[in-house]
Amino acid sequence: MKHCIGKTLAVAALIVAGSGAALAETPQEQANIKTVLAFYQAGLNDKNADAAIKFLGSHYTQHNPNAADGPEGFRQFVAYLRDKHPQSKSTIERSFGDGDYVILHVHAVRDPGDRGDAIVDIFKLDKGKIVEHWDVTQAIPEKTASGNPML
Repeated sequence: MKHCIGKTLAVAALIVAGSGAALAETPQEQANIKTVLAFYQAGLNDKNADAAIKFLGSHYTQHNPNAADGPEGFRQFVAYLRDKHPQSKSTIERSFGDGDYVILHVHAVRDPGDRGDAIVDIFKLDKGKIVEHWDVTQAIPEKTASGNPML
């Protein structure tokens, strides 16, 4: 538990400081990050659900209110993106591994010319496969009160 809290505080400090420095992840955390990045690229940028689904575990619990559980739910979400936002692109600004969890800080642009959304995605992995997903999405405003960017 101390390791998890300490690492979480270190991640928070890096985000606040904006240093861009990376934490030293374990080999398993590095493998988990690689899996999530490949899943994200295949599913959300390439819009190839079949290629992305191979990274999912035997069960996949989805906490995004716009997507259903399981591979079929993910397939439907990718079909929606392909049909309604064929030029959408997600740029991963930061990635962190913490045990069985991978956290991404993402800039998602659904349609060219839009400012897009800042997204934090959280993935849980089990034996190297993605089994659960949460996300928090916030539209990027023209200006922020602080003058600081969201990404």
